[in-house]
This record gives sequence, C-alpha cells and structure tokens, in this order.
Amino acid sequence: MFTRMDQSTKEEWDHIYNEHLPHVFDMPKRIISMLEQLEGVSLGFGTDQLHHALQTATMARRANAPDEMILISLIHDIGKVINVPNHGQICAEIIKPYVSDDAYHIIRTHQDFQGEHYYHYQGKPRDLRKQYKDEPWYEKAEEFTDKWDQAAFDPNYEVDSLDSFKPLIKQFFEVPQKLI
Repeated sequence: MFTRMDQSTKEEWDHIYNEHLPHVFDMPKRIISMLEQLEGVSLGFGTDQLHHALQTATMARRANAPDEMILISLIHDIGKVINVPNHGQICAEIIKPYVSDDAYHIIRTHQDFQGEHYYHYQGKPRDLRKQYKDEPWYEKAEEFTDKWDQAAFDPNYEVDSLDSFKPLIKQFFEVPQKLI
C-alpha cells in the first residue's frame, strides 16, 4: 500500500474503492444512529432533540409534504451530534450526495430562516433569510421553517415513531444520488 498518493497505483485505488463500498452503503444505519443520539439532548428546550426531529417530520408527513421534505424535517438537526452552532451546515454536507440541491440549501440555511422567530432576543438581526429571497428553494425553506421546524417543540405532541421513518431513511440514504 502506498505511503504517498502521488506514488499510488490503479490497483491500490481499486482496492480502496472496494473497501469504501460497505461504508457508503451503511449510511442509513449511521443516520439512524445520529438521530438516536439526539434522545435526551434537550439543549434547554422543552423537548429533547429526537422528539423535536420526530415532531417536525410527523407534522410534515401529516401535511402530505413530499418524501424529501419529510426526510429533511426528520434529519435537519443531526449535525447537533457533532456541534450545535453550525449544525445546519454540518447536516447539509452529510446529506449532500443523497438529496436534491433544494434540500441541501434548506438545511444549510435553516438557522438563518429560524432567526426570524428569536434572534431579536439575542440582539441579532432577524431578517437573515432575506438574503436568499431570489433562490429557487426560498419558499420551500420558509414552509419547512415556519410550518414545521419552529413549531415542533411540544412535549405532548404525539409523534410518529422513528421506526416508521426508517423506510424513508433507507430510500434516500442507501445509495448516493450524486458523488461529490
């Protein structure tokens, strides 16, 4: 095996590619694991982050949203497993090969959209979403944020189970739709 990429061979890269495949195709399990890690993490909210994710996705599902919108409603905060301040960008980069460009941008910018509802309490500008007003995904991002994400902190809301979303996770994450 090479010790410098500039001295590698095609055979070595074929071997590396074949070793990567099981990891690539195991993505649904890793997404589910990240969701499970949100259980018990409240971060000061009235619900833990798993309940918030399930509530957001359940609300989207009950509104007959498209499958991809339900999916991103479920997983939008999995980046919090790694880091809270830039969790949207972390999640967006994780899911980028598996979702549409619209879904990627909705998740990447969801904090800027959320800020309209609370940034003024922190002395920050509330209108950060306006910078995206000409983007083709803007209305979808507003729908995601205003109808579901910002409204999904009710500990008494009866959510659909994580198990009920596993086929959707598998559908989207079993095989990357595009390579980076």
